[in-house]
Amino acid sequence: MKLIKKVVVPPIKSQGIKTKLVPWILDIAPKVSGKWIEPFLGTGVVALNSGFKEAILNDTNPHIINFYKGIQSKTITASLMKQYLEKEGDLLSKAGNNGYEHYLNVRARFNSGEYSPFDFIFLSRAGFNGMMRFGKKGNWNIPFCKKPDRFAQAYITKITNQVTMAEKIIQPTPDWIFCNKSFSEIIPLASENDLIYCDPPYFGRHVDYYNGWTEKDEELLFNLLSNTKAKFILSTWHHNDWRENEMIDKFWKKFNIVTKDHFYHNGGSIENRRTVVEALVCNFNIDKIDKHNHGIKSMQKPKQLELDLNEQLKY
Repeated sequence: MKLIKKVVVPPIKSQGIKTKLVPWILDIAPKVSGKWIEPFLGTGVVALNSGFKEAILNDTNPHIINFYKGIQSKTITASLMKQYLEKEGDLLSKAGNNGYEHYLNVRARFNSGEYSPFDFIFLSRAGFNGMMRFGKKGNWNIPFCKKPDRFAQAYITKITNQVTMAEKIIQPTPDWIFCNKSFSEIIPLASENDLIYCDPPYFGRHVDYYNGWTEKDEELLFNLLSNTKAKFILSTWHHNDWRENEMIDKFWKKFNIVTKDHFYHNGGSIENRRTVVEALVCNFNIDKIDKHNHGIKSMQKPKQLELDLNEQLKY
């Protein structure tokens, strides 16, 4: 169990990010002597706050993995990110059609096969509604947010500060290992001393995921976690105002489950703009934890950890 007072926010942005849920997730995490294993890394927000010195971090989205590998190898630094965003942000502000022409240029450059991690951050921050979506051929296909002044100095400072925090936290190889594989190849690597945290796509919800998600994927995940010797925590949704998550009753009800009210803003669907009851499924004892909204009364709202904007980084 780890008490989180301030949440480290990752440089990568996407809908469904777990920033506000990090304290709730880590509050039930048992103390283990082994590694943190995350088969669905996503933005990396939970891993960056986990406090583990050893980790296996995986995602099928190669752009996420390449970005964090770049930070790990120091080919991506806060200084380089600042220089890049200042240059591209200036071009965006001066481009025709209220910046849209330059956004299309960066997107075309990225989709041509360059797949620059810097362009990846630009697109994720300049894309519509904070969405991260790729076509069947792996091309970025999110439209522009229509904000030509998106990369104002304060916003660039915010992103570079987030890169700085990631630089401080990410451990060198082989302590932290980043993988671009199927979750089915990662979970079997866990030993009895490890903790697996799974945040797969939510079945039946309109969320973005690089490869999609089916009931067969959910069943495979269930079978793998049912047979692991490691402790695990699975994030999923329990119900909303319209319906229940049928996967809970079909697969996960044999494990221990805690729930929490949470609000998502996931795109244009009205259904996805309402409160969703989140669920954590785990294979260890949680008898001393309230089954719904645990820790809410005693837990203060976590602050997002940012460097003081007045304490300018020296680049």
